[in-house]
Amino acid sequence: MSVVTLPQDDLGAGDWLTGLADRGGCVARLTSLLSELPIRDRLPAVLWLDIDRFRQINNSFGYVVGDSVLVELCRRLERSRPPQSTLARVGGDEFVLILPNASGHEAERIAHKLVGAVHQRLSIGTTRMRPSASVGVALGQPDEDANELLERAERAMAEAKREGGGRVSLAADALLPARDGKYLAREELAVEETLHRALEIGGLYLDYQPIVRVTDGVTVAAEALMRCRVDGEILPPGRFIPVAEKTGLISHLGDWCLVTAAEFVSRMQGHGTALKVAVNVSRVQLQNRSFAKSLHGVLAYTGIQPGRIELEITESLFMDPSEVVKGNIRAALAAGFPLAIDDFGTGYSSLACLKDLPAAKLKLDRAFVVDLPVDRRAFGVARAVAGLAADLGMEVVAEGVETAAQLQLLGEAGINEVQGFHIARPMNEGDLIEWLS
Repeated sequence: MSVVTLPQDDLGAGDWLTGLADRGGCVARLTSLLSELPIRDRLPAVLWLDIDRFRQINNSFGYVVGDSVLVELCRRLERSRPPQSTLARVGGDEFVLILPNASGHEAERIAHKLVGAVHQRLSIGTTRMRPSASVGVALGQPDEDANELLERAERAMAEAKREGGGRVSLAADALLPARDGKYLAREELAVEETLHRALEIGGLYLDYQPIVRVTDGVTVAAEALMRCRVDGEILPPGRFIPVAEKTGLISHLGDWCLVTAAEFVSRMQGHGTALKVAVNVSRVQLQNRSFAKSLHGVLAYTGIQPGRIELEITESLFMDPSEVVKGNIRAALAAGFPLAIDDFGTGYSSLACLKDLPAAKLKLDRAFVVDLPVDRRAFGVARAVAGLAADLGMEVVAEGVETAAQLQLLGEAGINEVQGFHIARPMNEGDLIEWLS
């Protein structure tokens, strides 16, 4: 495959694939523009563009084809950019367009033009598709440096992706506070380093939250919840899980969690207790071609029965069109691992597809539990889900049960199992064994 060279003002090209400026060149160009502010009429604007679901192209067709698609999309962006602007490739499928002088209206108009250019029909062999892109627009502010401006544009792009992709999101004019601005990257780097250290020195551990049957209160399973402690400091999951997902470390953490949970199951079997443990599986794990090998490795290493480990997968992942994801789900089922649909009701799968999902259990999200018993509509949803699941041969677990009134209503609704603070808080292995006894 040939590499296309795209002229960019007087800025040297740094990206090997497209010939565009790389992230370093992008920051240098933006820094130069910001330094000229005393002699300029208007601050620069930044458009951060990300190709939606580009990973699926790589997974489906391979990286060589993926690179050729990136080059074609790069050509489209180059043809659509205004004169005097600077286009850079700052990530695998992420581009930044710097506009030296642009109002909010002008920047937004150009962003929509870029989205339209990406969305033109594209042929890959006999397959035809229409790629989409999410764009974040940020207008420069006084006393803002290049990295802060890029950070606001990237966050606006992430907001566009959360809204479904294929759209433009305009960043707020207000500068990011120090914690959420330039120090955020440093904090993420610190968290990443802490995770690496935790993997090296054994700073990761699992807590377990019991799941009990509504009808008789018998403990039928426990959900494994990952924790991190390094040098006496406990890092909350809300801080380290997003960083792990962003950096790719979630794959290592996920493998560690599977092995550790399986070892716990093995020890419990040694004590004569056949307890099932539920383990969350991330998108990154399911997109890994070696995930099925990891599952078989866990079974070979611990000698447990696969039915003792329940894999919790979000409903959106069950609907993922990637052949790698579908293949890993089929492999998990073939190996004998039971599957559960996690956070049911918060994703976007349709009821028409629910009958085809290869799961034996639904986990009703806490959003439908928290307002019970006051909200009768939430009760109606719980009862409807329980009835539908029963007809499909599935069981339902309600998460986030915190009061006796909630437990009673969920039982009346036909919910099979519950977990939450009213039953028990997450606890370590020793406390769980004592709790069970």
